[in-house]
Amino acid sequence: MKNRTQQQQKQIGNYIKNKKQKRFYYSFLTFVLIVCIIQMSISAFLNISKFISNQAKIKTMKTYKAKVITENKKLKCEFKDFNSLKSMEAIARNNLKMAGKDEVLVIINQNENKLDNNQNIKKKQNKSLLKPRNKTN
Repeated sequence: MKNRTQQQQKQIGNYIKNKKQKRFYYSFLTFVLIVCIIQMSISAFLNISKFISNQAKIKTMKTYKAKVITENKKLKCEFKDFNSLKSMEAIARNNLKMAGKDEVLVIINQNENKLDNNQNIKKKQNKSLLKPRNKTN
């Protein structure tokens, strides 16, 4: 009988020891699972925020692309017009302050004191007028 009781006590001791080992094992697995879930949640949040910021960047780039395309078309039209002699003459007259054979160039400098609400800066304006010269032959 003593043998049986000792065997039963050993079996009960082994059972309790196995039960504690299983609890520790399951607790460890639960901890690992919680860490994995936290890591996956953080990475999902970062991916979603990256996705949102990338979508915003794509939207701004599309609007910028449309703006650049329209500007490019405008510049192509201006370039076609630039090849004509009339456009070259207009550029020379307006930008380089040139006059034709029968014209007199009059430049009027006006100093206007305009106060800017934010910076109080004096601005200077230059105006040029082309007047035809009277022919006296």
